[in-house]
Amino acid sequence: MGSYAVFLRGINVGGINIKMADLREALKAAGFADARTLLASGNVVLASPLDADAVKRECEKCLRDTFGYDAWVVVLESARLSDLVAACPYPEDDKTTHSYITLSSDTGVLDELDAAGAALEENEQERLGPEALAWLAPAGGTLDSPFSKISAKAKFKAATTTRNLRTLLKVRDAAAELAASGA
Repeated sequence: MGSYAVFLRGINVGGINIKMADLREALKAAGFADARTLLASGNVVLASPLDADAVKRECEKCLRDTFGYDAWVVVLESARLSDLVAACPYPEDDKTTHSYITLSSDTGVLDELDAAGAALEENEQERLGPEALAWLAPAGGTLDSPFSKISAKAKFKAATTTRNLRTLLKVRDAAAELAASGA
């Protein structure tokens, strides 16, 4: 039984509103009996005998069938999430900057986003792996940061999801707790 972190793309913004209790119940009905949600931004931890690709397919199908939208998720094994968080070179808590990790299950899209960000004059990013890219934004100016503006373009936005490093630490800890419980 594997422990996974599932990150939903684009919910509770832009008209796709899903209550976390409803999300939890839908995933439980789809066979993920121990699904747990964290915060209100589409972060889930769950255990499954399926591999990560199959968990992704089943979660997306569940979301499409239950909530009626073209769902897209990133699924990471809990150990991989832990590795990515540990590899992030940026601080988890800093008064002048915010640390983010952009996740994608489409390596080509992340490669293109990485190259676009690297071309910026202010380049505060580091590739953590084929599925993750860490970057910094000034406190209070995330949406106005050059990298944020690039990542919001439709060609990247549809295949990526971004989380604050503090959020990923909470998801990492919840996934590790789930794995330790033997679920």
